[in-house]
Amino acid sequence: MNKKLDDFKDPTEIAGYSNQEMCDLADDLRKEIISRVSQNGGHLSSNLGVIEMTIALFARFNFEQDQIVWDVGHQSYAYKLLTGRKDQFSSLRKFEGISGFPRRDESPYDFFNTGHSSTSISAALGLLRAKHLNGDKGRVIAVIGDGALTGGMAYEALNDAGQFGEDLIVILNDNQMSIDHNVGAVSRHLASLRSFTGYIRAKKRTEIILNHIPLLGKPIVRFLSFLKDSLRLAIRQNHPVIFEDLGFRYYGPIDGHNIPTMLRYLDTVKELKEPVLLHICTQKGKGYEYAEAEPSQYHGVAPFDVELGCENGMCSTFTSVFGSTLVEIAGENDKIVAVCAAMMSSTGLDAFRNLYKNRFFDVGIAEGHALTMAAGLAANGIIPVVALYSTFLQRGFDQILHDICLQKLHVVLSIDRAGIVGADGETHQGIYDLPMLLTMPGMEILAPRDYAELAFMLRYACLEALGPVAVRYPRSSETAQFVDFPQIPVEKAQILSVGSDITLLSVGFLSAEAFKAAAILEKEGVSCEVIDLRRIKPLDEEAILASAAKTGRVICCEDGMYNNGVSARIAQLLALHRVNATFDSVGVNDHPVPAGTRNQLLELEGMNSISIANLCKQLIKKENRKE
Repeated sequence: MNKKLDDFKDPTEIAGYSNQEMCDLADDLRKEIISRVSQNGGHLSSNLGVIEMTIALFARFNFEQDQIVWDVGHQSYAYKLLTGRKDQFSSLRKFEGISGFPRRDESPYDFFNTGHSSTSISAALGLLRAKHLNGDKGRVIAVIGDGALTGGMAYEALNDAGQFGEDLIVILNDNQMSIDHNVGAVSRHLASLRSFTGYIRAKKRTEIILNHIPLLGKPIVRFLSFLKDSLRLAIRQNHPVIFEDLGFRYYGPIDGHNIPTMLRYLDTVKELKEPVLLHICTQKGKGYEYAEAEPSQYHGVAPFDVELGCENGMCSTFTSVFGSTLVEIAGENDKIVAVCAAMMSSTGLDAFRNLYKNRFFDVGIAEGHALTMAAGLAANGIIPVVALYSTFLQRGFDQILHDICLQKLHVVLSIDRAGIVGADGETHQGIYDLPMLLTMPGMEILAPRDYAELAFMLRYACLEALGPVAVRYPRSSETAQFVDFPQIPVEKAQILSVGSDITLLSVGFLSAEAFKAAAILEKEGVSCEVIDLRRIKPLDEEAILASAAKTGRVICCEDGMYNNGVSARIAQLLALHRVNATFDSVGVNDHPVPAGTRNQLLELEGMNSISIANLCKQLIKKENRKE
């Protein structure tokens, strides 16, 4: 890394840089981001695509007065480096380090926390209106990707901003990607704008001419506006710009890697006192050949060798087992279809799409639509399997309740990244799906502890279940294989270890930690009964009550929020049946979970085997004192 970034102190310096100095800074930022992500993992291709744009924004705006909201926020690494976090950048996405997303408590330059898609325009509009109400100066900018424009919330915000003519600036970062390639009519519309350059050139020439004509009153203004609109329609009658119809002044598309061009357009945009959308085209992975060639593969990466690039791992994961099992089931039943929300490869559906293209539906970043569309499929006799991350399932609460559960429709929810996720931090931890789903009437919830159970439960969910059913599994490879246990019906809890002193009720992936805790306790003379609940709604009440009555001490271990989670259901069950047993919980309490490795976070939250064993000993010790 050369001297330019090493000596960088204050983002206001960039306004005085020459074009060449800005290009040099871009090169340094690119090298630093590639180097750090190769060591820490993180979002690479999206960050490499916005470096020149980030520099141009600092050259024309002062973010001590102006404000910016990054949609999703996973493309904010250059912004972090330029806003006083260069010395902390080595801690990116590490425990107690800086976040991979904007965080208001991390820097005064982060104006709104983001992590999920399609929220930036709404947030930016709120910030802008607050500025107006407070009498504060400065502009507000929302940076949103073309992938995020497949989310309906973005259009709700555009409609709101456009109807009142407020001076919001929206920058559309068009790289033709979300994680996988974009789908749908919006993507096709943007493609037509990228390719139809005749209108863009004519519009620029016309505006130059009109800007030099003195305006002699409102009638001439109206005539010139009519003339411009007529010219636009004549040249581009088959290529309407949807953003103009929503009330925005539209500029672009322009090259988002050409800093002088960016600066010229930002100068114009900055002076407008009306809603404006600047459409820039960028390349995901810009400047790193491996990421340019495979932007989806380099969207989110584990640590890798910069010279060699990252290789696709061949080891199995819960995601890959889900994908291969669903392909098998679909081969047996042609009513099975797969639905995802712009994350085909990330949810393991590549093979399904390749084999059953007419039974595969990628709806874009539109989880609510995915769920209600799936309900429509189910209402007409199709069996939809909707594959979503736990953190994104949250966005479909009403659709699950109103459209799926109240109609008792057979929709299968495949919930990936359930439980503690890791380095993406608090916005991506999969710890809220259980409290949400447990409230849903008629919802059946399955939690496999290993690959064999996942395959078995997915087959049941698709081919035997009659109503809504969810199968949740973690982001990981299995850590223990319970090969000595026979396959039993889904509705039955399974005893993994027989004991008499204390009962551990485990949920899904935490069965491995509970099982290891029992082995630790056995060496210390404590007899621990471990029960894998397997189906956590409805519960196998008979097995739970029998074990609780036998041991008199119960701990529920779940990989999520135990307030309003499985633990709360167990406590209610024990109280209802007046079982005389001491009860405690393992899981996440009422707080967000930060970034860190999965092992670090399990230890932090008291959810690993050692913590579980220690809690068991404390509970037994407390009971012995009472005696």
